[in-house]
Order: sequence, then C-alpha cells, then structure tokens
Amino acid sequence: MNLQDLNGSRLLMAASGGLDSCTITHWLTWHGVEVVAYTADLGQPDEEDMDDVRERMLACGAREMILADLRPEIAEAGFQLLRCGARYEGGYWNTTGIARHVVVAGMVPEMERRGITLLSHGATGRGNDQVRFELAAQMLSPGLRVYAPWRDPAFLEAFGGRREMIEYCQAHGLPVKATLEKPYSTDANVLGLTHEAGELESLETSPALVEPGMGVFPARAPDEARVVEVRFEEGRPVALDRTALEGFDMMRAANEVAGAHGVGIGLHAVENRFVGLKSRGVYEAPGLELLGQCYEYLLQLVLDRRSRRCHSQVSGWIAEQVYQGYWFDTATQACRAFVDHLARLATGTIRVSLYKGTVQFASAADVPHSLYREDAASMEAVGDFDHRDSTGFLGVLGVSARILSQADQIER
Repeated sequence: MNLQDLNGSRLLMAASGGLDSCTITHWLTWHGVEVVAYTADLGQPDEEDMDDVRERMLACGAREMILADLRPEIAEAGFQLLRCGARYEGGYWNTTGIARHVVVAGMVPEMERRGITLLSHGATGRGNDQVRFELAAQMLSPGLRVYAPWRDPAFLEAFGGRREMIEYCQAHGLPVKATLEKPYSTDANVLGLTHEAGELESLETSPALVEPGMGVFPARAPDEARVVEVRFEEGRPVALDRTALEGFDMMRAANEVAGAHGVGIGLHAVENRFVGLKSRGVYEAPGLELLGQCYEYLLQLVLDRRSRRCHSQVSGWIAEQVYQGYWFDTATQACRAFVDHLARLATGTIRVSLYKGTVQFASAADVPHSLYREDAASMEAVGDFDHRDSTGFLGVLGVSARILSQADQIER
C-alpha cells in the first residue's frame, strides 16, 4: 500500500515518539491523512515522562493520541518468555520481539472501537519488526490493512535516512530529540534494551561503546558478591529476597538488583534476521537473565531426562517463533501449553550469588516436586539404589554394543 492508496484515510499508527514516528506522522498529515497515534507505556527506562511522548505526537500533527498503559501486559509476556526459556540463538531474550506482539494486541481493540481498519508502523523493510507488526495484526484481526511508510516509494524518495528526517523535523520545528551525533539506536521496554545500527554495525566497534541504561557493565560492578533469593510458585516468580512482588514490580526489582551487578548487561550477538540478513546487536536484560538463571536451576531439580529434552527443544522453537513474529500462531500456542504443563512442577526457592555479571547457584530449598534425592544420588550409601542391579542393566546395554562391533560398524 502506497501514499496514493490512502486517499485521506484514517489510520492508527504505532508511535514511539522518536524520530521516525514524528516524521511519519507530520508527513502523512501534510498529505491529508488523519493519524491517530498509539503509544504503549512498556516501562521504557529511557522515557522519564510518557506525557512527553503525547505532546510530541500531537505537536507533529496527530489528530488523537492514545497512551496505553501496557506495563502489566509486558511484564506477563516477560514471565512467559522466562518459563519458555525463549533466548533467540542462545542469548537474546527477545525483549523487542515480544514487545511488538504486546503492542499490536493493545492496538487492535482501539482500532475496533474507532472503526479504523488501517494500521501503520515505522519499521524498516530490512528488519524483523515489520514482520512482527503485520503478522500479529493479521492473526488478531484478519480484516486489517497495513501501511508501512518505509516500503512506500513516495516516502523513500523524500527520506533516504536519519539525516533527511532530522533536517525535515528541524525545518518544520518538530520537537524531536534525535541528533546525527548519536552513534547507535536503542529500543527500550522494562524487559530490556536493544542497541544496534550506527557505529555498532562495525564489528571493530566494542560493545563498550554502549552506555548501559539498566545497570553497569560487569567490569564496573561491585567487587563484592550479592546473594539473592527468588521464590517461584508454579513457574512464576512471586518473591524477591522474601519480599512478595507481582508482575511489573517484580520485573523492575529484578532489573535493579541484577543490573547493579552487571548481570545481563552488554550481550553481543550477531544473529540471523528473518529477512535473511545478519545483524549485530548489544543487549541488556538484567531481570530476565537473573530470573531465567534461577528458573533454570529449578528446572534441573524437577524435570526428568525426557521432559528436560523436550523442554530444551521447545525453548529453541518458541524463541524463533517470537523472533519471527509468530507468537500468536497455533504452533506457538501448542508449545506454550506444553511449557505451562511443566511449569506446574516449578515451585521452589533458589538462592544465587551475583558477581560481576555472573549468576552462580548458592542453594535450593522447599522444592516439593524435586526429583533429586540425596540418599538415591549418593556415591557412598546404598539407599534405594542397589549397585548390584546395574549388572543386568549393563548386560542389556552390552548386547547392542557387541552387535555393532560384530557388524563392523565401530571404527578402531
């Protein structure tokens, strides 16, 4: 869909209040399109006052500004990522990916209430966000149409990049904060920060270029370790250091204690975008990293070998689904049901030691479904496990071992 297809239409645009959304809003308004701006409060640590976003978008021509408080929803999505262990390609906690799904889920009801059928976003044609916005929208409301300025020839002709947008905003007196001097871009919510583009696109640039927004780099963390206790009830973190916390408050508190000790700060990753390109990012997700490590220690106690293998495979699958924009689809929902089934066993208290970016196991207590038993695992006492029973066990295993050798399938 291009500008000429809009014909003075009314659309709801996902707006962050940043350079792109301010430029797009003013440019569309200038061309006779009625823009209703939608901004979600996701606990962004880089926005001190969300009302500033409202003022910027209205100043840029938005007919209406919707500021939605989605802090409970983003925190709940973070706990779902936690239970799933949904780290993309081994490290990235999908903090931006899941946020796009949360935002679209908030936008759709607002569109339905206003009779708006056209959704717009400022994602580029090179990245993953365009896929996330549009797949999520079409799954939740198949009748919606999408306008993406960065795929519109008219917009691309007017704006080649940040320089042209900054010059446009300055020429029209628009209240944007962006400058050409900023060496990278940042996307933020309470789950984490993603830093990319600009100077970070060069692999000769160290992650140390980034100024952390949720803590400190491990090298600058305190020289003394901090012991932290996390209580889980059926897969949900419910207390931190014996203080009961829920939802957004839990995530914020976990961020504070973990970030202060360099946990989850400054992760470098070169990952595979869905569109086929490689991208480099530097990530922060201190709370998820702390809670995720604690949850991992808890799962070690309650999952048997087969459940553990299934959970590991499903974790990788769900991480990819979130990254690629398929959080709401059938396969993901089925996999999440499996994860939730196992989470019913995940009750217990885990204590860990935080030291310069590391999370080390300290102790576990009150884990009612633990499969670990000291008497059975002991290498000294017999307990319930009779060492002599292994004779028959090894005899059975040895049959196939000998057959492999006799069939000349073993390289010597």
